[in-house]
Amino acid sequence: MASARPSDRRTLAEGAHLRLVVANGWEYVVRPKISGIVVIVGTTNHGGVVLVTQWREPVGAPVVEWPAGLAGDVPGHETEALEAAARRELFEETGFEARTMEALLTGPPSPGISDEIVTFYRARGMVRQAYGGGRGAERIRTHVVPISWLPDWLERMQARGFLVDPKVYAGAYWLRQEMDMWMHD
Repeated sequence: MASARPSDRRTLAEGAHLRLVVANGWEYVVRPKISGIVVIVGTTNHGGVVLVTQWREPVGAPVVEWPAGLAGDVPGHETEALEAAARRELFEETGFEARTMEALLTGPPSPGISDEIVTFYRARGMVRQAYGGGRGAERIRTHVVPISWLPDWLERMQARGFLVDPKVYAGAYWLRQEMDMWMHD
């Protein structure tokens, strides 16, 4: 929970989607036009993990990620619920729809540089309904990887020059915990 410290926050620079501010001696980035960020840890009915890859200019490389996106960033839908955003982003990026969508965890992915708060969703029973690929200039590629192949697949992607978002490993941990619980029931 945020502290109640008084703030001398002021804007240093602002672009179309980000604002650089300084408050109490901290410089950080604010996303002024969103209500949250969603990350979807999803599996198909056949045991496949659904991941995406896309070029990320800030790191100058293609990145392996879970499908993810912003809530409240669509004009006219500024109060979009996080679960609705998760379902929308999943479909836009991958063409998959999920039978169930459950919130797992909420927290800051990079609290030293950004005010972003991410909510992880666990999607089950995913079925492909369309191509996906993202909106506008996004060039997102969808990958369905059998859960048992995931560690080797990630290693091969890294050998090809892809970076792996650490959230992929966090999501894989949850999937492993789920599998372990299922095996012991």
